[in-house]
Amino acid sequence: MAIVTQTPLNPGDSPLVREALSSVVSRETSAVQSAPAAGEAPGDARGAWPRPPKTRVIAVANQKGGVGKTTTSVNIAAALSMNGQRVLVVDLDPQGNASTALATEHRGDIPDVYQVLVDDLPMADIIKEVPEMPGLYCAPATIDLAGAEIELVSLVAREARLRRALAAYDAIEFDYIIIDCPPSLGLLTVNALVAADEVMIPIQCEYYALEGLGQLLRNVDLIKAHLNPTLNLSTILLTMYDGRTRLASQVADEVRAHFGDTVLNTVIPRSVRLSEAPSYGQSVMTYDPGSSGAMAYMDASREIAYRATKV
Repeated sequence: MAIVTQTPLNPGDSPLVREALSSVVSRETSAVQSAPAAGEAPGDARGAWPRPPKTRVIAVANQKGGVGKTTTSVNIAAALSMNGQRVLVVDLDPQGNASTALATEHRGDIPDVYQVLVDDLPMADIIKEVPEMPGLYCAPATIDLAGAEIELVSLVAREARLRRALAAYDAIEFDYIIIDCPPSLGLLTVNALVAADEVMIPIQCEYYALEGLGQLLRNVDLIKAHLNPTLNLSTILLTMYDGRTRLASQVADEVRAHFGDTVLNTVIPRSVRLSEAPSYGQSVMTYDPGSSGAMAYMDASREIAYRATKV
């Protein structure tokens, strides 16, 4: 695994990120990041990353909690939007953390994903543009979504409610739709997998990382066989990497040996800034673009964007 200690300046990065990369010295613990894959362009000379030929619908899923699903969803979406993509984040977690990180109101009587799934409210009625992030939109979740698992049971085509809502909405205007799944394998996650074309799995670089992953992969196979034949495990992202420990390297090596090119070259380090950013209603991309976490997510997003033509 190639290791670099600093991300090079890139013509595809936004002016804000370029300025940060050249002038900001991170105060965080030293982190490990990987260079873009061999053969992949480091950036687009025109100032934007390549747009996919059609909307990429990506479910970020892992039933294990605390692996970085929401952090990944929010920061990948922010990085893509900062580089010329139009991105929608669908918050499918009743905790609403993605909505919080994107400064999207999700309390009280705010129309949310629950009403889309249960009451057939049009998706267009709940989508909000993220403040000060042109091209980035959020479909928020409120605590009401916690009851959706039970209420969906009695509904017709309960597994395909989200897919139907996205199909009725003019998703053509988006390059990416990123669905932040809850930490479970219930009906909400099943709805996300039925609606998506791709699955992205964040895997924590710790001892229990692979525990339960087999069940998730079996569910993906079942949904592919019976409900969504186009579903594809396209991306695995290693998160919470601590280069000071041998264990993190061992977990990373084991995942790469098993999943091969599905694993992104970039790894996401442990980072205080990643934890702090949501409390300010921001992604780390705008909160501290020079931090190790922000630069890692920028590199990971670049890899995802340049894989678009291979999907």
